[in-house]
Amino acid sequence: MLYHAYEFQRQLAQPVRFWADAIEQAWSTPYNPLAETWLGRSMSAGAEILSRLTRSYGKPAFGLATTRIDGVEVEVNEEILLRRPFGQLLRFRRDTARQSPKVLVVAPMSGHFATLLRGTVEALLPDHDVHITDWLDARDVPLQAGNFDLDDYIDTLIEFFRYLGPDLHVIAVCQPSPATMAAAAVMAEAKDPRQPRSLTMMGGPIDTRINPTVPNDLAMRNSMMWFRQSVISTVPMGYPGAMRRVYPGFLQLTSFITMNLDRHVNAHMRQFEHLIRGDGDSADGHRSFYDEYLAVMDLTAEFYLQTIQVVFKEHSLPRGQWISRGRRIDPAAIETALMTVEGELDDISGVGQTKAAHALTPNIPGARHSHWEQPRVGHYGIFNGRRWREQIMPRVRAFILENERT
Repeated sequence: MLYHAYEFQRQLAQPVRFWADAIEQAWSTPYNPLAETWLGRSMSAGAEILSRLTRSYGKPAFGLATTRIDGVEVEVNEEILLRRPFGQLLRFRRDTARQSPKVLVVAPMSGHFATLLRGTVEALLPDHDVHITDWLDARDVPLQAGNFDLDDYIDTLIEFFRYLGPDLHVIAVCQPSPATMAAAAVMAEAKDPRQPRSLTMMGGPIDTRINPTVPNDLAMRNSMMWFRQSVISTVPMGYPGAMRRVYPGFLQLTSFITMNLDRHVNAHMRQFEHLIRGDGDSADGHRSFYDEYLAVMDLTAEFYLQTIQVVFKEHSLPRGQWISRGRRIDPAAIETALMTVEGELDDISGVGQTKAAHALTPNIPGARHSHWEQPRVGHYGIFNGRRWREQIMPRVRAFILENERT
């Protein structure tokens, strides 16, 4: 009933959005003599914000058509290398003969699309051959495609790692860090020659017993039965994945917004002021951010519930008790270079949770361990924005380059 209630509310909002769009056009048209007055700008700004708040947002495009390599603008084209029912391996092919380290960015399957990492990819493109895991919205995957749980996620990562070969550097952003470490451990245990050359984990929940955050407390406070009954719903008819059991993206978005409600309210108030003043650059920046932030995807129920159980409740990875497909996940088997990145103000993956990966990998030589804690930055600032581009990414680039030579 949860998903049906959401769909009903979305249908009710359509007339509101229609009238908001009409009001915005009426008060912003140059044919309206009051358009450039305080009243006209206020009416247009308020209508635009109302329209955007009641809109449904589909998957955005990466939109990375070019990059600059050695000061020269180079064309970039997206290329799908592998297609799987719940995700695909995407490459950003640069039109250049320059050889660069091969990087796979493992995007979260946690409510937002991989395009949330647009800034991550954009900063990496000049110096790397960049690939990304592009996960699909579970409500768009027909039931006949079967289930997809955390074990399937690990198997998919292993398949992608093997496809891209032994010269691969992997960057896991946030939620997929434990699964990425598990995939690397399985390959290391099997002495797989195509295991990654380096691993970089950014803001990931390797050990959520350390400095637990609000999401961590939520997982520990509620039973698995509560999660099954309270947050799992069925995709309604009208979608390709109708009748699939999912954790709806709109619930994840609601929880993210609730955690920082004041910040989002203030952002929309500032947007109202930008629109009244005619500050186009600031208004466009707000629109771009929320176009991405409000675009969400559903997760399969089995993936979500298994992740809660294994990562956030049982802490199976740091306790050495994770069994996947009958295989014990032993991170001590990993010998590849390891870098961890954390943000001082991260309220999703607390400080120390990602760094814990180093204690689990004693067979990595000391010189191949690296850790960076970025001052005055929260969760999203680890992989997006100015501090990512200017302070974090250069360190990640240096780490990858150093281990490209080994």
